[in-house]
Order: sequence, then C-alpha cells, then structure tokens
Amino acid sequence: MRDPVPAVGIATAAALVLGALACLQLPRLPPAWGMGLLLAAALVVWVRRDDGIRTIAAFVFGAALCGLHAAHALSVQLPVVMERGDFAVEGRVEGLPIHERQRTAFLFRAGAGAAVPDALRGRLLRLSWYDDRREGPDPRRATLQAGSTWTFTVRLRAPRSLRNPGWFDGERRAMAQRVSAVGYVRTAEPAHRIEAGRGIDRWRERVATRIDAVVPRDSSRYVRALAIGDTRGLGDLDWEALRATGLTHLVAISGFHVGMVGGFFALVATGLWWCLPWLGRWLPRPQAAAIVALATSTVYAAVAGWELPTVRTVLMIAVVVVARLSRRHLRIADSLAYAAIAVVLVDPMSVLSAGFWLSFAGVAWLVWCLPDAREWSKLRGLLASQWVATIGLLPLTVILFGQASLAGPLANLVAIPWWSLVVVPLSLVGTGLEAVHGGAGGWAWQAAAWTFDLSWPLFDWLASSPVALWWLPESHWLALPFALVAAFWLLLPRGVPGKGLATLLWMPLLWPDRQLPRHGEAEVVVLDVGQGLSVLVRTARHAVLYDTGPAVPDAYDAGERVVVPALQALGVRRLDAVVVSHGDADHAGGFGAVQRRYAAPVVFAPQWDRVPGAAPCLAESAWRMDGVTFRFLHPDVHFPAFRNPSSCVLRIETAHGAALLPGDIDAVVERLLVRRDAASLDADVVVAAHHGSRSSSDPRFIRATGAAVVMMAAGHGNRFGHPHHDVMRRWARTGTAIGSTAGGGASHFRLQAGGLAIMQERTRRPRLWDAARRADAQGAQ
Repeated sequence: MRDPVPAVGIATAAALVLGALACLQLPRLPPAWGMGLLLAAALVVWVRRDDGIRTIAAFVFGAALCGLHAAHALSVQLPVVMERGDFAVEGRVEGLPIHERQRTAFLFRAGAGAAVPDALRGRLLRLSWYDDRREGPDPRRATLQAGSTWTFTVRLRAPRSLRNPGWFDGERRAMAQRVSAVGYVRTAEPAHRIEAGRGIDRWRERVATRIDAVVPRDSSRYVRALAIGDTRGLGDLDWEALRATGLTHLVAISGFHVGMVGGFFALVATGLWWCLPWLGRWLPRPQAAAIVALATSTVYAAVAGWELPTVRTVLMIAVVVVARLSRRHLRIADSLAYAAIAVVLVDPMSVLSAGFWLSFAGVAWLVWCLPDAREWSKLRGLLASQWVATIGLLPLTVILFGQASLAGPLANLVAIPWWSLVVVPLSLVGTGLEAVHGGAGGWAWQAAAWTFDLSWPLFDWLASSPVALWWLPESHWLALPFALVAAFWLLLPRGVPGKGLATLLWMPLLWPDRQLPRHGEAEVVVLDVGQGLSVLVRTARHAVLYDTGPAVPDAYDAGERVVVPALQALGVRRLDAVVVSHGDADHAGGFGAVQRRYAAPVVFAPQWDRVPGAAPCLAESAWRMDGVTFRFLHPDVHFPAFRNPSSCVLRIETAHGAALLPGDIDAVVERLLVRRDAASLDADVVVAAHHGSRSSSDPRFIRATGAAVVMMAAGHGNRFGHPHHDVMRRWARTGTAIGSTAGGGASHFRLQAGGLAIMQERTRRPRLWDAARRADAQGAQ
C-alpha cells in the first residue's frame, strides 16, 4: 500500500519552488485569465489528492502563482508613452539612501496624493539625486534621510538595463523588486522635505552614523554590515576581496546571525523561567523560550532589512514554535520545507534571487549530509560542514556568479568560528545596547572592530593571491544538473563506488567549451555598455579589446561593472592588446578597471591622448594573430590632435570577411579615408562611427564599406539622440542590415568559413521581463 503524499511537505515544497522557477524561464507569459484558471484548478487538486498527482498540482500552482505575480510586476512599470517625462511626486524614502560624492541613490515610494499621476501612485521608484556640475554640491541632497517624506519633480523611464554575457540582469532585479520606474530628481525644480525620517530604517541609519562616529577604523564599514546589515560602505574592492575568500555570506547578515539572536534570548527566557518557577503556571518553559526566540529574531530581521536569509530563518523558527506549542515533533528538513513553501507563497519571484538558492540549498545539504553532527566534536563538525558547503554549493555559486573561490574553504575555517563567535556577537551586543539606550553600544562596536582587524590581514592576503578566485565562463544549462549529481555522489558515505568517475560530471561546468574561433576566423563582440563603446575581438588563441566603455569619476565605471564581467563570462583569460580609440570618457573611461584585471602588455591610442603606457596607433601599422590581420587605417603621423577625428580606425581582416571599427571619426575623416584607400574600407561588419551621430556616416564612406551589417553602439534614450534617423536612412538605402546594442544587447559577429554568423544577447536568451521587446510591443499598439 502506497504512502500518501503530505499536502505540506518536502515533495510539495520542491514542486512549488520548481514550478515558480519554470515559469520564469518562459520567454512570454500566458494570458492572466489562463494562469488564474490554472491556479484555481491546481489548488483544488493539491488539497483533494494525496498521491503523486498532488506533487504535480503543487508544481502547476507554483508556476501559475509566479506567473500572476510577474504579470502584475510588469504591468505596473511605466508605460512607454510616459518615458522621459517630468512628474511632480510626493512620497517616502524607502530603505537606506546611498550617499556618494556626486549623487545619492535611493528608493522612493510614491504616495497617493492628487498631484501624483495615476500610473505612479503607490509605485516604487529607483531614483538618483545628482549635484549640478555648475552649481556644485546640492545641500538638499545631504538632508535626504531614510523614512523621510519629500515632494519634488523627477524625470522617469521604465526599468531597462544593459544585456551582456554574464549573470547580472538589471531588468530581472527590477521586476523582482517591483520597481515601476527609474530616474533622477530635477534639481532645477523645487524640492521640499515634508516630514523628517522615521521608522525602522531611520533608526538603522542613525545607528550606522553612530558606528562611524565611535569606530574610527576603516573596519567600521564591516561592523555596520554585521550589526545592522548596512553594506553601503563596502566598495567594489571590498566585495572583490570577500568574493575571493568566500566570505560574503558572513558579512551579509545571514540566517546564522538571526538564529544566534533568537537562541540567545531563548536561553535568557529559559533562565528567567528557571529563576521564577511560578511563570510556568502561565506558560511552560519550552513554549516560552520558543515564543521569545521568534519575537526577538523577527525584530532583528527587521533591523537587518528583511534580507531573504533572515526571512528564511524567521520562518523556520516560526514553524518550530508552532510545533512546540502544539507539542509535535518536527524534523529540521520539514521546517525547511515549510519555510520554503511560505516564502514562495508570499513572493514566488524570490526564486530569482541568489540568496534564496544559497540559503535553502546550504541548509538542505547540511541536513542531508550531517544528520548525526550533534554527536561529533566541534572541530570535526566544523571541517565536515565546510566540506559539505564547499562541494554542495559550488554548482550554484558558479551558475549564479560565474566564479569559484579557491581560498574560500581555508578562509572559512578561520572566519566562521572567529567572526561568528566573537566579531558578530560583539556587533550584535552593541546594536542591542544602542536600542536600549543611545550611546551605550560604542564599546561593543569598538571591540568588534578590533577583533575584526585581528583576522582581516590574513583574509586580505588570501584575496590578493592570483589563484584565490577562479572566474568561469558561461556554460550550457545542462552543466548544472550534471554538477549537482556529481556533488551528490561525492557527498555520499565513504565506500560508495564510482566517486572518481563522478568527478567527470563537473567538467561541463568547470571547463565549458568557450567556442573559440578556428585558425583564420575571428569573433567580434560589440558589448552593450550604454552610451559608449567596447568591442572584443577574439581569434583562435588571442583577444584584443577595442575601447573600454564609459565611466563617471567617483560613480559609475563600465569597465568594472560591465566590460570585465562580460569578458570573464566569455572565458577571456588574458588580453593581448587594448586599443583606446581616443581619450573621451565614453571610450576610455573603463581603461583603468580593465588594466587592473587583465594588464594587457600592449596598449594603442592616438599619439596626442595621454593613455598610460600606450603606443601610437599610426596608419598602416599592423600585426597578425592566428591568421587574422589587424591594421590601423587612421590617424597618420601628421594628423593633428582633433579628439574625435583623431580616433584609431582599426580593420580586422580574415580569410572569410572583415570588420571595421572607426571610433568617433566624423564625415571629413571618412571622406579622407575613401580618397586615400577605399578598398581598405570594404567590410562585412561595421560599427557606426560616433554612435550613429549625424556628423558621421558619410554616404561615400557607407558605399565604400559595402557592409552587410552596421552596429549602432549607443545607449537607450541617450540625450544626444544617437543614432540619428538620417544616419539610419543612409545605411538602409544601401541594403545594410542595422542593429543596435540598445535594442539587441551585446552582439556577436563571427567571421567564419560558413559565412557571417550573427547573435544578439536579447534574442539568444529571451526573457519574459525583456524591456526592449515590451517597449517595441507597446510602441506598435
């Protein structure tokens, strides 16, 4: 006789999660009415059946529920007809504002006042407040506080991000966070604070300021992260060091921290009930300890900003409390399953976050592999748990972040006991004392910083090792299930045969096929860097980068945020040369970040631009790699320093076709090149000069190229109006296919024996949250 499938259990929890995940892999959502019918039917079957059909019903229910959430999240995003418009809004600052040197970034919940447009009422906006370059720092920006109420004018657009190889997807994050629009405050218009900051976030902001005041060390930013989950002070280099050592899970407030708080206060309650036995008449001691643990862990999760790992732990504690109150025995695996069900029912799109998978998968691996860990010594338990976490979470870490920390196991052996038992408790004690009385937590935070500084030199040394972090290229989706099977097999008890063969299943994930061109072929990848340019040219064994993307001092650096991650996702291990077409920030801004990571031995730039270590890109100079010729066509040695017109013009020639990268030259230089050597301009692929500016793409130049495809590398909705419609018409008249990074994302062109092959990121991986496709659909209506 078969065993019935519980309505709420491990099987239904797994099915519910997988259903939500499967829905989010669809390129388009079914109609809302269809998903509603599926939801109702699946719920009926889930409740009434007790066999394997119940698991299928849970899967369908999860998919339909997630689809309805996704449909609503996309429906509240700003319509295309309202983009680039200015709107007067009134509302409240949510979360902690991020104050930078020249701007403040913050989330803003628009109110429901009559002055607020209907499409924005109650919506979440992601805004930036910039200083005016002519007026200098804006004093009003410094008064922006968490929880404060403001009225100002903003310019908005629908959430839209860059699409490149790699794991980051800004449009996915915007949908998961229910962000309706992004934009900036119009500083020339009136801006007034209606009400000062209040609420839990304002208290967190005050605590962060207090920590900075009492802890004069650089480590104060880490104490803030550990005490209240405030990671605003951690820069790119800090996160890079934490990723290299595998310690990000300890700095971000995790479920362990929440459990520590709940466990501590449970012990306090137990002691109180022990000292005052008469309290047991009102409530037995075990139940009292459980209720206190739940209450205090909930408060701490709120202080930490309700991060997903903390929510998971609070839900698990809540399940345990219910079991205690009902005097039922509950396994850890069951409480984990109940927590997963609760999270998905409340927010099914939480499966899009890395924290969901690392949080639940980490606990699941430990529960399955170490059922008898309580009987072991502490050292054995620490070593075993570290081994299980390293092997079990490696597949997810590679898929989610494209990296593996080789120094992580060693760093965690030191950091887990020291930070978790010394640094974190001191940070939490400081936060607790500060909540009781302002100014009382200073000594604890200072002690936490001192103990943190004792350990950080070791981790900093490990992070600086060239082998600390292993960046891995994108792999086929089948690599993940293969790697999970391999991890499962390796973590089986000793004596199970075939573990050596199981390691082969790691190969598709850790050593994927990079699909490099053959000898004599080339791949040209025009990255999506917004209003700027960066092009990767790969041959069989070499790689050359033409331009490095835009950057804004003390703010955004596309080299760090876009170019380097994209190169790593493509499996570029080294750059043999970097060409900086000219010194403008939209082309050379990311040069420093690229060189820090790749240290290309050869750099070319116009002789008048001051690019560190660069040789001049003189016309007719050339080199050859793997049967592919790279040749500069411009400028010559006598050409004056004219900035854009002085750009390096690079021709890549293979046996199967050619590509032309003209930088930001104008029509005058284009005509000069036509007169000098029109035959050298012949190319299959051309990146339009100056992002498709009206001052470039001369008709004679266009005819001389005879291009099959022209790419417009420009940011969506940029203020320059690139690419200009006249330029688009000029190219279209010659029968040239026109592509753009704004519409298609990063674009791959392969000059190969079978002919020109073209692939764009937005079409290679269609997503239901794709902003470009939805904008086109709205524009066609």
